[in-house]
Amino acid sequence: MEVVIVPDAKSGGELIAEAMAGLLRRKPDALLGVATGSTPLPIYRALVAKVRSGAVDTSRARIAQLDEYVGLPADHPESYRSVLRREVLEPLGIGMGAFLGPDGTAKDVQAASEAYDRALAEAGGVDLQLLGIGTDGHIGFNEPCSSLASRTRIKTLTEQTRIDNARFFDGDIEQVPHHVITQGIGTILEARHLVLLATGEGKADAVAATVEGPVAAVCPASALQLHPHATVVVDEAAASKLKLADYFRHTYANKPDWQGI
Repeated sequence: MEVVIVPDAKSGGELIAEAMAGLLRRKPDALLGVATGSTPLPIYRALVAKVRSGAVDTSRARIAQLDEYVGLPADHPESYRSVLRREVLEPLGIGMGAFLGPDGTAKDVQAASEAYDRALAEAGGVDLQLLGIGTDGHIGFNEPCSSLASRTRIKTLTEQTRIDNARFFDGDIEQVPHHVITQGIGTILEARHLVLLATGEGKADAVAATVEGPVAAVCPASALQLHPHATVVVDEAAASKLKLADYFRHTYANKPDWQGI
């Protein structure tokens, strides 16, 4: 995988937003897989700025959801459908008709998961999938020891993940659902380009395990090593545990401009 070390989160957001803009210039109806949480916000802000300046047109773009809470009403302010509508769709001028996501309120969650997997395939597959990473190495909500061949399915959140996400629920962990629908690792790996952004010292161990550790289910993000086009963008703090950090800086500094990420 390619590792790009940037000075800060804003720089990482701008770099990834330009990669997304380049994709949309080549393929205006590209299917963009998006993630929630605080980490990708600099990406969305940078992409919105490009749209407003006329540097890129997102009117034909399509958006695919990575995961969703189970049992949380779709109109709940912290359902990921609502979050993405606020942070991605509306700012980019993309209507809900161009949005794909699983039904977290379905009575048959497994059937809803399988239906979403099929919908992604029928849409032609995800062109670029944005990913964050948990402190335990999870991507999407594929918690440690998730199958590296897993498909979209229901998962039970770890206590640490619920603690991490309580900040979005007024700091009250009791409001955080126990279950989610998430794209599986096998589903994620079918996207044509995977882009993971990690910032902050708290992600340093997970980044090191992802990039330089063995491919192992205990660190789900390590599966990115198996992908033909995976890019890991990290700030200096998140890169602090990388043994090959100097090599990654060297390779990126000497990369042809036309190659992009």
